[in-house]
Amino acid sequence: QVQLVESGGGLVQAGGSLRLSCTALGNIFSINDMGWYRQAPGKQRELVALITNGGGTNYADSVKGRFTISRNNAKNTVYLQMNSLKPEDTAVYYCNADIHPYNNYRQTYWGQGTQVTVSS
Repeated sequence: QVQLVESGGGLVQAGGSLRLSCTALGNIFSINDMGWYRQAPGKQRELVALITNGGGTNYADSVKGRFTISRNNAKNTVYLQMNSLKPEDTAVYYCNADIHPYNNYRQTYWGQGTQVTVSS
């Protein structure tokens, strides 16, 4: 069974930095796109950043220039480096990956979510 395990959230002051990690575990044949989404209280879940298997990236306008997504394909891990954090970045951050497990269909998986809180 495949699962995504996240780590790295926490409480930080405005202007600070955090690094999120997400590792895909299980019997995995291949991983395509990996990404990070976030959901603030009372708001819809939104895409933060996406990275393809080839390393192409896409960012929400609100985080461009501050956040950097990267991945280590050998470790089945995606990272989100968050710099110059703002209070409006406060949300639960979810890892997302398009995974083809052995002996199963390709499908989208979600992590359990990690809380990021930025104080002013």
